[in-house]
Amino acid sequence: MPHAVAPQDAEGSPNSRHTIWRTDADGVRVAETGLRLAGMHCAACAGLIESALRRVPGVAQARVSGASERATVCWRPAETSLPDLIAAVRAAGYDAVPEGAASERELRRREHRSALWRWFVAAFCAMQVMMLATPSYLVAGDELAPDLRQLLNWGQWVLSLPVLGLSATPFFAGAWRSLRQRRLGMDVPVALGLLVTFVASSAATFHPAGWFGSEVYFDSLTMFVSFLLGARYLELRARHRAAEQLESALQALPQTALRIDADGVPRPIDAVLLQRDDHVLVPLGHVFPADGVVVEGVTAADESLLTGEPRPVDKPMGASLAAGSMNVLAPVKMRVQRVGEHSTLHAVMALMREAATQRPALARAADRWAAPFLWVVLLLAAGAAALWSLWDPSRAVWVAVSVLIVTCPCALSLAVPSAMLASAGAMARRGVLLRRLDAIEALANVDRVVLDKTGTVTEDTLGLRSARRLVIGKDWPDDATLQARAAALARWSAHPLARALAASSPHADMAWLDVHETPGAGMQARDADGRIWLLGSARHLGLGESMQRTGAATLWFGLAGQPLVRFDFDEKLRDDALAAVRALRGQGLHVTLLSGDRAARAHAVGGQLGVDAVIAQATPAEKLNVVAAAQREGHRIWVVGDGINDAPVLARADVSMAMGQGAALARAQADAVITREQLAELPVARAMARHTMAVVRQNLLWAAVYNAVAVPLALAGWLPPWAAGLGMAASSLLVVLNSMRLARA
Repeated sequence: MPHAVAPQDAEGSPNSRHTIWRTDADGVRVAETGLRLAGMHCAACAGLIESALRRVPGVAQARVSGASERATVCWRPAETSLPDLIAAVRAAGYDAVPEGAASERELRRREHRSALWRWFVAAFCAMQVMMLATPSYLVAGDELAPDLRQLLNWGQWVLSLPVLGLSATPFFAGAWRSLRQRRLGMDVPVALGLLVTFVASSAATFHPAGWFGSEVYFDSLTMFVSFLLGARYLELRARHRAAEQLESALQALPQTALRIDADGVPRPIDAVLLQRDDHVLVPLGHVFPADGVVVEGVTAADESLLTGEPRPVDKPMGASLAAGSMNVLAPVKMRVQRVGEHSTLHAVMALMREAATQRPALARAADRWAAPFLWVVLLLAAGAAALWSLWDPSRAVWVAVSVLIVTCPCALSLAVPSAMLASAGAMARRGVLLRRLDAIEALANVDRVVLDKTGTVTEDTLGLRSARRLVIGKDWPDDATLQARAAALARWSAHPLARALAASSPHADMAWLDVHETPGAGMQARDADGRIWLLGSARHLGLGESMQRTGAATLWFGLAGQPLVRFDFDEKLRDDALAAVRALRGQGLHVTLLSGDRAARAHAVGGQLGVDAVIAQATPAEKLNVVAAAQREGHRIWVVGDGINDAPVLARADVSMAMGQGAALARAQADAVITREQLAELPVARAMARHTMAVVRQNLLWAAVYNAVAVPLALAGWLPPWAAGLGMAASSLLVVLNSMRLARA
């Protein structure tokens, strides 16, 4: 019976970082909780967990992503609780913890340790079993004494016990979960093949003259388990690395904040405890913990990771502040307006979660075809056993075992990951680190590229574009001297424009006296002759606002009321951006520049690059809609970005890449990270992906030909289990050797 649970319980508190609280259209309070899952191995697992969660009273919606091992559950706290959701997942045979909780790290540690031990036991025992099985393969007739052969078989049986009892338990557990919920998962035929092989081999070991004969195949069983566990372990490590990156990225908001109490003293508190209208002191270099407004002081905020705007935005009194942006100019006091799920950063994260848990159409199609394929495999083996039981009962079981072994997806399972792992290693040497091997196939098939502007095709810092002399006369220094003086004064400031000006004349040297900076306005200093010089905004030099060009990043330098030079700054294209765009278009790709920056600046950069389309002033939600609309039209989208505002589209894209120095949240959602910050690697990566898929097709073709030849032989009884095992090993070896060519690419 549903029971009421206070929203403030420990796991579902409104202050919890893994739960977002909302009010639905009927005015009912609902919670959206992220759960990190463990124990998943295939797409069928996602369906099993979704079914278990949806059966919990009070659950309105449940989405499970097998790739990220994450569940998003919407539930009503008046009817259920977070512990009930976790209990439902565990009752289905899996494990779950709240996302971002300390228990998540412990869950990953346990899962990793268990997977490593299972793989080690299987691989170690497989080597020992193969050593004992080798004499039986090398000798013919009666060269090996029957008692010695029997002793070797017993040894193989003993060594197979830990493989079956420890290493193979995930397959049996997965098969049992599937059958219990009346579903057919990939673990069912695997578990059946292992069980039949072990039972038949055990019977042949202890009763060689019996119905099963004297041949044993413990070596095939242990090798098979070892290969499958090895592949699953590598997949597990990749998922854990992605989870760790996302976990660290979610710390974009500070853990603590300096709330100003009634006595006017700032005291540190947990940032999630902030409430509307609280006053907070934000020191220089700290992140704003919530959305709000400036109530005391003047500063500038770096909002590039939220909006794509490269320049710090001036924040005078009364200006709005966004959670997740950084205070880059001076300490200020702010009044909190929006906290938690209502803040800007949480809105972006919600979009990211929505995109990440949506199952692509290709994955849904694979799910639909998985069950029929598995039924065909099982019926084929059962039919072979039934027919042979009529013709030659002594061979019926071994024919079925041969069919199961020969149709074992070793070569097929190695065809794709072996090639992609080799390709991933080659890409890594070029500075493209893949987080998801499936991204290679998606990258090979894309037809459109969506590039972010700020920090992706442009440098993440501004550069001096021009220095325009305003007054000409013999009483004033020449252009070079004026720029050197301004650069020397700019060194006294930490403002980004001042740093860019200082970098333009690194050897400028002048002794300024009485240097003073007015936050948000500019600098003032006295030279050796006693004259007061100013560097900063037009207002700072006593000029009208009309002198400040709209949309331009500008510094003025001169005397009060007498500007002598104006410095204009602009974004700098990456050195290889133009060549990269040309190469991408040369590969037949449609290139779009998608930016949250102003239209004039975005179109100017797009014109320099020669892209096919420019979309400017796009919010994170609008960026996501652009990509989703293109996908609905049948296009395959490749997104390259670097900011928090890019995280939703990076998660939604068919394949995505993030710049290595970009936001941690963007890197966590991207399929690959470009560590060298070189856009020239984009066309190279796509060419490599296309080459990889050609090798994958070769591998799959060989595996298909092998099965087309071997399966009829096994059904006809002309392929004994040992030959089936040998063929399986040879097929797998050929696939691996073909894939290794990619490592040298």
